[in-house]
Amino acid sequence: MGKLLYLLFINSYHLGIRIAALWNPKAKLWVFGRKVFPAVTSDGRKTVWMHCASLGEFEQGRPVLEAIKTAYPQVKIVLTFFSPSGYEVVTRSNGPLLTGLADHIFYLPKDSSANAKKMIGAISPDLVLWVKYEFWYHYLTEFKRQHIPVIMVSGIFRSSQPFFKWYGSLWRQMLHSFHYFFVQNETSIELLATLGIKENVVIGGDTRFDRVIEIAERFESLPLIEQFCGNSKVIVAGSTWEEDEEEWIHYVKANPDIKFIIAPHEIHEGNIKDVQKEFAGSILYSELAAQSIQSATENSQRVTSNLPTGQAGEKLKESNVLIIDNIGKLSRLYRYAHITYVGGGFEDSGIHNVLEPAVHGKPVIYGPEYEKFAEAVDLVEIGAGICINNALELEKVLTALWNDQALLQQKGNAAKDYVYAKAGAAKKVMDYIYANRLLTN
Repeated sequence: MGKLLYLLFINSYHLGIRIAALWNPKAKLWVFGRKVFPAVTSDGRKTVWMHCASLGEFEQGRPVLEAIKTAYPQVKIVLTFFSPSGYEVVTRSNGPLLTGLADHIFYLPKDSSANAKKMIGAISPDLVLWVKYEFWYHYLTEFKRQHIPVIMVSGIFRSSQPFFKWYGSLWRQMLHSFHYFFVQNETSIELLATLGIKENVVIGGDTRFDRVIEIAERFESLPLIEQFCGNSKVIVAGSTWEEDEEEWIHYVKANPDIKFIIAPHEIHEGNIKDVQKEFAGSILYSELAAQSIQSATENSQRVTSNLPTGQAGEKLKESNVLIIDNIGKLSRLYRYAHITYVGGGFEDSGIHNVLEPAVHGKPVIYGPEYEKFAEAVDLVEIGAGICINNALELEKVLTALWNDQALLQQKGNAAKDYVYAKAGAAKKVMDYIYANRLLTN
């Protein structure tokens, strides 16, 4: 019965996505990316297959991949994604395929017995790394049948998940396909113990801490952002949705002396236009970048600075709101802030990455939907994270921080200390791989 319901769910989901692809660009990418079945050339090398749901999980697993590539440079790495928001970003010009990290990047084909056997046969992995979550029955049980070691990286479990419900027998079968679990917290250890999973699980931490530290320590400046910020107070709001932006509209209008950098989660043209309407007089980052290139071309003396002149330069001076309409800069943008805000906290799915601003030593504000995210809970407990429920609470918090520089600094220091104290999760995974000779001939 469980398998029948699972099959019904999978088929219904795929049908729904195909229907949505008729008008939804993201769904269209999801469908188009699966039209051709992945192919991998066999060359005798050891192969590591890492699966990630989306971009966030890739960033989470990336420190482990980089460590593997350093320790075993000849190993072949295959990376799969479920979501376009992961696949489409990493396969662009700055993706890992072009920097030598992954040999192949694919969408994960539909979970079926035939696809699982075909995909595993094509890749022939010696080791599989499953990042955080996403459980696909046919793939996981086929790994077990073929005795392929599967490691969960930075897993996290909650009592509300189907593994721990009376109807979750199929899901529990999936868990027994894993050879080892590196989980994020003690709660996950306790929950897995109720299912008899005790000997092959350990608190390994969260590899995202390693990743954000690495990014922060390789910081590269953004001249256009520096010019926009000048000597003003700066607030960076990242990964925002409409519900987040609504909380900021009044405060932005009432504080023209503060510089606001807003990086919406969705950067398609329609949403960017909507954000521009919300924040009248705002300027787009793409406008500044285009003008800076034009200025450099017209005046060779400005090539080294690449700063905008003319109309865009004047608008840059006059506007206090800069909208980021491209991908890849958010983690660096937080460095320029005095106070940060992370979006998603007014969505059922919850907040986005709070570690990116925290690693730079910035206090982090977010909406009320954060309880599913351990790091967000931790930041609130130590005073580095601040939850707000509405615009009035937001204004109250901001006023308190601006009026007390010692408090502002204290919260920022607490955020940075928290991130650095959690480093080392990737090393724990690597130690296990070494000890069990999983990639040794």
